[in-house]
Amino acid sequence: MTTAPVPPSSALEPVPDWLDDIEGERALAWVARRNAATRAAFDDAPGFAELRADIETILDAPDRIPRVGQAVGALYNFWTDADHPRGLWRRTTWDSYRAGSPSTRVDRTPLTPAVGAAPAEGSELTDPTDWEVLLDLDALGAQEGTSWVWHGGSVLRTGPLAGRRALVTLSDGGADTDVTREFDLDTRRFLPATPAAAAGFHREASKGFLAWADEAGEAVLLATDFGARSLSPAGYPRQVRRLRRGQDPSEGEVLLTAAADDDGAWAYRDPWGRTWLLTHPDFHTEELWLLPDGAPTLPATEADRCLAGTGVAVAPGALHVDVPASAAVTPAWDLLLIELREDWEAGADRTYPAGSLLTAPTDAFLDGSRELQVLFTPTPATSLSGFTVTAHHLVLTLLDDCVTALEVLTPAGPDGVGPWSRHRPRLGALLGDAAAPVAPQAPSAPVSAPGSPTASVGSPSPAAADPTLLRPGRPLLNVSASAVDPLEDDRLWLTVSSFTRPSTLAVGVLDADGELDGVEVLRAAPERFNASGVVVTQHVAVSDDGTRVPYFQIGRPRLDDAGRPLPSPTLLYGYGGFEVSPGINYLPITGRAWLERGGTYVVANIRGGGEYGPAWHRAGLKQHRHRVYEDFAAVARALVERGVTTPEQLAVHGGSNGGLLVGVMLTRYPQLVGAVVCEVPLLDMRRYNRLLAGASWEAEYGNPDDPAQWEFIREFSPFHLLQPGRTYPPVLLVTSTRDDRVHPAHARTMAYRMLALGQDVTYFENSEGGHGRATTSAQRAYMYALEHEFAWRALTS
Repeated sequence: MTTAPVPPSSALEPVPDWLDDIEGERALAWVARRNAATRAAFDDAPGFAELRADIETILDAPDRIPRVGQAVGALYNFWTDADHPRGLWRRTTWDSYRAGSPSTRVDRTPLTPAVGAAPAEGSELTDPTDWEVLLDLDALGAQEGTSWVWHGGSVLRTGPLAGRRALVTLSDGGADTDVTREFDLDTRRFLPATPAAAAGFHREASKGFLAWADEAGEAVLLATDFGARSLSPAGYPRQVRRLRRGQDPSEGEVLLTAAADDDGAWAYRDPWGRTWLLTHPDFHTEELWLLPDGAPTLPATEADRCLAGTGVAVAPGALHVDVPASAAVTPAWDLLLIELREDWEAGADRTYPAGSLLTAPTDAFLDGSRELQVLFTPTPATSLSGFTVTAHHLVLTLLDDCVTALEVLTPAGPDGVGPWSRHRPRLGALLGDAAAPVAPQAPSAPVSAPGSPTASVGSPSPAAADPTLLRPGRPLLNVSASAVDPLEDDRLWLTVSSFTRPSTLAVGVLDADGELDGVEVLRAAPERFNASGVVVTQHVAVSDDGTRVPYFQIGRPRLDDAGRPLPSPTLLYGYGGFEVSPGINYLPITGRAWLERGGTYVVANIRGGGEYGPAWHRAGLKQHRHRVYEDFAAVARALVERGVTTPEQLAVHGGSNGGLLVGVMLTRYPQLVGAVVCEVPLLDMRRYNRLLAGASWEAEYGNPDDPAQWEFIREFSPFHLLQPGRTYPPVLLVTSTRDDRVHPAHARTMAYRMLALGQDVTYFENSEGGHGRATTSAQRAYMYALEHEFAWRALTS
């Protein structure tokens, strides 16, 4: 990456520190003025209100697929619509849910009205499911005077209260900080906090958690703000306590206290009834213990002493899981599943490569055995994206050159010892026409990549008309699988979609051999935009160090009379961090707001993500971060070289870490782009680790308080790369006052400085929404409309 000099601070107008005061009077007044200017420029513009309304209609469409999860035989769903913008938590039966399947006659039957709310006159949905409404967040918010946002519900699955109690987590305005309350599913009411003998479990506002700790529902695992020294530098609780019903949090036995500089402490009880404790020394490492039932813990009187210390304090009866700190361990049946993010020398003669999935019997491993079985080994083209466990099978989701594939693994016996069978399930019943045979595909081949620590992505087929195409001819689909209930049977939730194909939801059963049996389609979402003529292709660009970088391109090709491509307005999306892999998903909003206008949409699979396993991620960490931005710039250049677009017609879009990505494009590569859409971003990397949760990301970016590390961090700190006298492309900065993960000061101070430099800046800050930047469909519709309209206007005016 070409290095530009960082301007001296004397050359730039100081940015006032009152912008850091999240809800300060001066800061909010400044925000109000910027929001008013943005609304004046867009709200009454031709077509904007229509676009916003169309997007809101899509978001609130009554024929959306109601996603469900099973607990104690019932199916639970959280649902929002125009009448219930904050949402309804509800449940139904399998028979009732099946009544809405494509093979079932669909009647126009209204939903069961929520408690305390009457259905809107004439409001009917094309879903005959008989829903039992458990909780109406709009009614609750009105009653309590709080803008509650749903953060989840955990239904008790065992014991006499199974299916009758739940722990419900709610956020005020969508912030990460939230509360948890015990909910009575019989009476549909929260249990009172007093008197102690009959009190419901309750967690005060924090970035912690409350989880069931036993089968009877008489104990919970609690992590919260316990007072002095109880929060990590990133704002997460350091201590986990086990609380019995009727106890005050101060009376709970202490299970784990993280070190003072760790990111925090966590705990959970797995489906098989075992309790696990873990700390995260940093974002990419963890330390794990198994706490056997009845094992000695620390009394409540030791809580303050543990918090006063700087090191880890764990219950004396806990058993340490001795794996590399960067590995992730998941319990399954009586086994441990170990995902490696770095090579592991597990013995004198055996090294397991990063990206592998290993397994070992839990008891034997904790007793010191290192007899490990390899369940998956990555290839230059294939990585492990995730897995799910049923009663008898392990289902892997693989990324094969960024496209998902499923593989079913079955152990020879319950202890996992012996060979595992492997099976690629047939998905024809689910995929339909997309499952038709395609021409043989060119396998991925390693290509030398100077300066890159990873093998390159697969090379495109040499026979392809376009040499940048990656494995042309294969279906570009996303298929996902998750267990319905790992304790009950081998059923799987199955979902398939593509960039132009809406989701289909089905349930299937794996037989003893791992083959799908009796796939039943439960829901099929309708099309939300006109995809006629839209072509989806996958290509590779070549980064500065020779690494091949894949990207998906979606749009209607425009050709001149000679058959040459004509450039069109193009929106390039990227993320490039934290091992996150942007993949194939249906695009209802972008389809309506961008593709229908004739625009092209591109998704870049750059380093920093996990598309090719942990090495792809680690290639972009800290001092290697420049590779992430070089990859993204390479994709931008490739689109121009191929005639897809021009720099003046190219907008880049990203949020959070992706906001940092496009912020670097704005300041490092302004000549490559015509507009920048930057959401909830990190931009001031000099102090990101001292703002809200930023301390937890030093493993990704480095520590700017270390002068040696600041030398490379400053090269991707957009706030510090701004230069007087230089013209930057128009930028839209979007954030939320309630974002307590990435401080809104990043966007505020960037906007302030750019405006002082005379740049074209559009700014919008939602008053709620947290890191998701919006909490209701109306708010999301406005954001989506603003982002797409801003980019379209900037590229076509």
